[in-house]
Amino acid sequence: MAETSSRSYVPAAGKHWRLPFYDLLAKLLGADAARALFVEQAACRAGDRVLEIGCGTGSLLLLVKKKQPGAEVVGLDPDPNALAIAQRKARRAGVAIQLDRGFADELPYPDASFDRVLSSFMYHHLSRQVKENTLREVRRVLKPGGRFHMVDFAPSGASGKRGFTAHLIHADRHLKDNAEDRVLGALRDAGLADAQLLAARPSRIGSTAYYQASAPASV
Repeated sequence: MAETSSRSYVPAAGKHWRLPFYDLLAKLLGADAARALFVEQAACRAGDRVLEIGCGTGSLLLLVKKKQPGAEVVGLDPDPNALAIAQRKARRAGVAIQLDRGFADELPYPDASFDRVLSSFMYHHLSRQVKENTLREVRRVLKPGGRFHMVDFAPSGASGKRGFTAHLIHADRHLKDNAEDRVLGALRDAGLADAQLLAARPSRIGSTAYYQASAPASV
């Protein structure tokens, strides 16, 4: 793990030496289709403030901005090298996105400041306590009625096994918390409403699950 300040983190590709190859590997493993479905589910609108936690090299952020140029897009990640790649990609694409360095369980944003919060293949990196803290932070920064969308690995059947490629990229130690009932329970415990599994799909790196929840609307 790399460290920033006194904290450690798992980089986007699992290991720092893989970062230069991360975008190519993700594309070969079907990331484009997964992102397209995810962005469709999020349904960002013009004028929305959209935050991606664990944004990595920024591919999802750029897709959101491409699909909805009128949205204000913000990405947060602890890895400065990944953020540098994201910034270069944004410049090449000629789009403006905000990139911040930080951790998802300590979001540096005001309460009720985002219409959408997105998480793409980041949740499984986190310990259980950090998962809980992250979801509470998501709830805090969402506007009333704002939505949280998450896609991540899911255990495959009773054995909870994933494909060989997935084992090469990420460790299994936190995957047990990605079971559907645990994810939905964690979303509800964080104060998010209407938590639901939107879709479960096979992929080249194992089963993936798409979730949605929302911040309760003002009474």
